[in-house]
Amino acid sequence: MANSNRKVAFACAGMFGLMVGASYAAVPLYDLFCRVTGFGGTPQIAESESNMVIDRVITVRFDGNVNQLPWKFKPEQRSVSLKMGESAQLAYVATNVGDNITVGTSTFNVWPPAAGAYFNKLDCFCFTEQPLEVGETVEMPVVFFVDPEMDKDPELKHVKEITLSYTFFPVEEPEQPVAARVEAPGAETKL
Repeated sequence: MANSNRKVAFACAGMFGLMVGASYAAVPLYDLFCRVTGFGGTPQIAESESNMVIDRVITVRFDGNVNQLPWKFKPEQRSVSLKMGESAQLAYVATNVGDNITVGTSTFNVWPPAAGAYFNKLDCFCFTEQPLEVGETVEMPVVFFVDPEMDKDPELKHVKEITLSYTFFPVEEPEQPVAARVEAPGAETKL
């Protein structure tokens, strides 16, 4: 009987360990799934511009928010209309209105969520953490295009607008300490 109880105890302990491991792996695996498929409105990251532009015009609206960060953050313009496959660059403007140097990181998505699989970013401030000095204002560019393949998706055939939304959150422990962010003379800062 004791041998049977020991087997059950080891099985339960193994199952517990498996469940704990699965819970830690769930968030990064879900994030990877969303980035690869565009699920939940997650935009794609493209390495080159589209090689095709079609006549269908789409309007992209821009939204900017902050959460527990003493910043003002908004797009320079509220919308842009472009042909599918055409690349565009837009800038968001952020100002640190707090009393300390702060570092922010942003989350992003598009609406409607199904359009995330077709919204491609070539360059974006959202790929890295953003430090801001007290009172500093910076432009944060994003370069993107909407994949012409969206025109073939029956679920999105009648969509005329996509909203790109960012929310900035504070970074408690920056990847590189703020005090270590010293630029060489004449070096350009890439956002």
